[in-house]
Amino acid sequence: SSLFGARLAAALGLPYAFASHFAPDALDQALAVYHREFKPSARLARPHAMLALNVVTADTDEEAARLFTTQQQAFVNLRRGRPGLVPPPLASAAAINDYCTPAEKHMIDSTLACRAVGSPATVRAQMQAFVERHRPDELILTANIFDHAARVRSFELTMDAWTA
Repeated sequence: SSLFGARLAAALGLPYAFASHFAPDALDQALAVYHREFKPSARLARPHAMLALNVVTADTDEEAARLFTTQQQAFVNLRRGRPGLVPPPLASAAAINDYCTPAEKHMIDSTLACRAVGSPATVRAQMQAFVERHRPDELILTANIFDHAARVRSFELTMDAWTA
């Protein structure tokens, strides 16, 4: 997820994957460099970009936002120098404001900006907007959800919403 990676993939005529799910700052510039500098190869005739997207889908926007607090806490903990196991979600999405400082909240909002979080209809709209803006050839979906069953359900709801 860097300009170097974009240039290298373009020079070698390889697909390019960008970790926009946690490093979105250089996304637009990296995609532009990759597409502009791409040289066809024996492996690939034209550019093929894959973008990662945080996706948390639940029955309601509120429940999905609550489940997303796991990812938010994990990033705050990492920045505080306390990496560890994935934490359980907070009682509500609003509780993240008590968990971290305003500066930390700004950091996680920026770092995790490439996301689709909500009910199936909300997630579908957010994913469509992401795809329309960045035009990836492929999406890599990630969901850092504490409860395994909720994570599986999130992916099921996401796929149902996307293919509806």
